[in-house]
Amino acid sequence: MNFERARFNMVEQQIRPWDVLDMDVLDLLMTVKREEFVPPAHKTLAFADVEIPIGCGQTMLKPVIEGRILQALPLKRSDSVLEIGTGSGYFAALLAARTDWVRSVEIEPELARFATDNLNRAGVENVIVEEGDAARGWSSRAPYDVIVVTGGLPMMPQSLLDQLKVGGRMFAFVGEAPVMEGRLITRVSEDQYQTEDVFETVVPMLQNVQRKDEFRF
Repeated sequence: MNFERARFNMVEQQIRPWDVLDMDVLDLLMTVKREEFVPPAHKTLAFADVEIPIGCGQTMLKPVIEGRILQALPLKRSDSVLEIGTGSGYFAALLAARTDWVRSVEIEPELARFATDNLNRAGVENVIVEEGDAARGWSSRAPYDVIVVTGGLPMMPQSLLDQLKVGGRMFAFVGEAPVMEGRLITRVSEDQYQTEDVFETVVPMLQNVQRKDEFRF
């Protein structure tokens, strides 16, 4: 398989047509080698418009969604990042290529090991992968400049919002199937947040998420 040709086609035929036009983002997706983070059995699907299974019932985000998240979060070299849901480690590698450091938390020990191995093999040195449940945030090294939640949240926990710096940005998938909002949240002051729904999609729900209290008679 010609990986470079497949990568070029992914960017030009999938990602760019989905209104990802930021050249820095497109260059990043051309640079970080997605195939190095895909399980060997699925390497031929590395650049396909599908959710690639990575074990433990989890999948990689589609390339178009990864591109849209990166475009919504203008990253800075000085940024500290919390990623909730490491998966294969690919998105952590994308974030790390444009920021100071990334702390990525994965609830599945098998995936945490898989991601760590992938990141080490790719020579990514500014990502720390930790095992744990970060559905309500991760206080270690908080507050963060950027938070990315790679799985669905029925509602946004206040504890997670509290871990964002003033001026910081968070991207999360909020809601439940059949429609979730890919939402950008910016903390504009100690007690004010600005939200923008960037696109609609459906992604697997994070484990142990906080749900709204059910109405009871």
